[in-house]
Amino acid sequence: MQPCELSIAEAARQIEQRALSPVELVQSALDRIDEVEGRLNAFVVVTADQALEAARQAEAEIAAGRYRGPLHGIPVGIKDLYDAVGLPTTSSSAVRSEHVPTEDSACVARLRDAGAVMVGKTHTHEFAYGVLTPTTRNPWDTGHVPGGSSGGSGAAVAAGECLMGMGTDTGGSIRIPASVCGTVGLKPTYGRVSRAGVTSLCWSLDHAGPLTRTVRDAALTLQAIAGFDARDPGSAREPVPDFTAGLDAGVRGLTLGVPANYFFDDVDPEVESAVREAIAVLEAQGATLREVEIPYAEQLVAVLFGVLVPEASAYHQEMLRESGDRYTDDVRVFLDAGETVLATQYIKALRVRTLVQQAFRRAFEGLDALVCPTLPAAAAAVGQETFTFPGGRRKAVIDAWVGHSAPGNVSGLPALSVPCGFTSAGLPIGLQVIGRPFDEVGVLRVGQAYESVTDWTARRPPL
Repeated sequence: MQPCELSIAEAARQIEQRALSPVELVQSALDRIDEVEGRLNAFVVVTADQALEAARQAEAEIAAGRYRGPLHGIPVGIKDLYDAVGLPTTSSSAVRSEHVPTEDSACVARLRDAGAVMVGKTHTHEFAYGVLTPTTRNPWDTGHVPGGSSGGSGAAVAAGECLMGMGTDTGGSIRIPASVCGTVGLKPTYGRVSRAGVTSLCWSLDHAGPLTRTVRDAALTLQAIAGFDARDPGSAREPVPDFTAGLDAGVRGLTLGVPANYFFDDVDPEVESAVREAIAVLEAQGATLREVEIPYAEQLVAVLFGVLVPEASAYHQEMLRESGDRYTDDVRVFLDAGETVLATQYIKALRVRTLVQQAFRRAFEGLDALVCPTLPAAAAAVGQETFTFPGGRRKAVIDAWVGHSAPGNVSGLPALSVPCGFTSAGLPIGLQVIGRPFDEVGVLRVGQAYESVTDWTARRPPL
């Protein structure tokens, strides 16, 4: 196994024990980038020289007894929505190709403080407004998309180009690429992680979070980036717990909700089989299962787009007037559509969202978490526009995928995607764990319990 194939926890243990050098680890990641980028195109820019210099600094600090913790010397990729001093934040768009920030985003600054080494900026679907990331390919099968909008981070982590990739999630953009690329993806509770310095898609639905190899790695990353930030108006004044505490406590005594509606209504049979087997594994470990009804099931996607579309168009209004011809066609269509949404329609969507949030809180009474498919289908082929589900029902790819991730965004609840199998074509499948507000500890505990008795996260794409 090459150093770049290690988990953060494994690499950190070796670095702390001086069995692995940060320079060796970062060089291994850069070598993997050189090897596979021609096929994947996960990165907008690779910062090899700066990364090696930061790795040498990390090595010197550790040798001097100034070890900063488990992210010290770890190579990471940053989605190209996050500002990083001296590097363009292009949002994978020609519109902002020359935008170079003078200050780090909150997450980048906190990762630097933790000693993480940035190896580059990863591709996003333009301005995070899509689920495909068309510039990038899926490392499990390059004829398929990596999901989006954080597809660059998902592909990079799965391929070993970095040990963690930062993503954002407005309608599923962390969990979708995590599921289809076979990584772990964590969308924290709304307000848990600062979005200061992150290009917005929809400020009242945007979340920042990591894509990693393992659940423990997601917990370690969240530990570094969580916390109140006055620069983010949505930031919550919640205490930051130890996210690794109780990680290995198992699920015995926990009550897990299994949806009786919505999440299993239109699902590929291979996905349903893998997810139900994963739920059975949790039950065998001592969890109690309870069927639950998903509230406002028919309104969830409409509410998501009813809020997202006008907010996105408001953010882009000036750029759209000045540089409208520089947007890609699919994003331009959405932005133009947002200009037609009436204020009354937007307000109604906000009101229904409040009802959804209240209903989800009631639904979680007596539950420790909800377990369900992350997505109803595995990775779409490049150019594929629809999925066909049992009974002949067809759905557009974006509608099918966002339908499963929307509940976590509309409710603002923490949600985790963990690999739970593969289709017969060798494409990854994800199990989603949704928890109570600010109970990332509980969500991670459930994910770790499943991961600890399976080997899905240990598998690597055949690159």
